[in-house]
Amino acid sequence: MDETRVAEISPAEWEVMRIVWTKGGAYSRELIDMLQAKRDWSASTVKTLLRRLVNKGMLETTREDRRFKYDATITESTAMNSTAEQLFDNLCAMKRGKTLLDLVENTTLSQSDIAALQVKLAEKAKSAPETIQCDCLPEDCEC
Repeated sequence: MDETRVAEISPAEWEVMRIVWTKGGAYSRELIDMLQAKRDWSASTVKTLLRRLVNKGMLETTREDRRFKYDATITESTAMNSTAEQLFDNLCAMKRGKTLLDLVENTTLSQSDIAALQVKLAEKAKSAPETIQCDCLPEDCEC
């Protein structure tokens, strides 16, 4: 799976992928029914999204009798990590921490998520530099 394809999936395609990941694969009729209940999309809209995801290499299809089953070719965590990494690659290096802080502030986290973050931050603090230099321009800048 080409990770650049992950960045090319639309919000509607993410909706389809989230169901496929949650179900561990799904038949087209199941996907149509679930998405129609959730988003009131037509069957043709869902079929178009499935075809696009197959063409992008995100889903693979197998035919079982007269039914088509769709399975993800990439794990959910790999797709999410790839998307986040691609986003952060486009941010100024010295502003990534602030962006993470904003995400943490505006995201509902479980107690275990918070504990894991605290452990990881404590580990990173041991070797973290005092400051991060801007990488927007070849010369030093004060972003």
